[in-house]
Amino acid sequence: MRLKENQTQYVATKIGIDLANAPFINMPKGKDAVVGAIKAIIDENLKSERVLDDKVKKILEENDDEIEFQHANERQLFFMIKKKLAAEHGVIMNYDDRYNDLSHKILDELYEEYLLEYDVNENQVKNVIFKGFKDFANAYEKIDDVVYTKIKGMKKEVIPGSQEYELLYERLYEEELKKRGML
Repeated sequence: MRLKENQTQYVATKIGIDLANAPFINMPKGKDAVVGAIKAIIDENLKSERVLDDKVKKILEENDDEIEFQHANERQLFFMIKKKLAAEHGVIMNYDDRYNDLSHKILDELYEEYLLEYDVNENQVKNVIFKGFKDFANAYEKIDDVVYTKIKGMKKEVIPGSQEYELLYERLYEEELKKRGML
């Protein structure tokens, strides 16, 4: 699952909670410092992907006439170009591989900044982080469906895309995350 910018705080919080609940981990500077560091790493990773996306969009725009003439599928072209340029931008396209890479970066950063102490094998801690990513990704669609159903079932109609809809969606989404112990 591709993370969106507004989800990085949720994922970072989920991982922070998981790390805090692990019996073999100590957070000398507290959970908030850990969550902040995790969020910064995830945000930086998403920033790299946005830069790549912008470059691919520019390439497509520059070749718009040829794409239209060939009746090419822009979505497929976008993905093919992005895949070809991903390595030079440091973007990993496979999400499991990306979450694994991010887990290593997060663990290294937390350890180097004295935000995390543990007395077990490094892989056990990395697995807690990786599992946080996977749990969030797996729960996202279920939560999205629950929130969509709640909004649709409301007496007052809320128009998708409106500011009211977005605020309501965000509030209900956070409630569902809290129910699942992810926030």
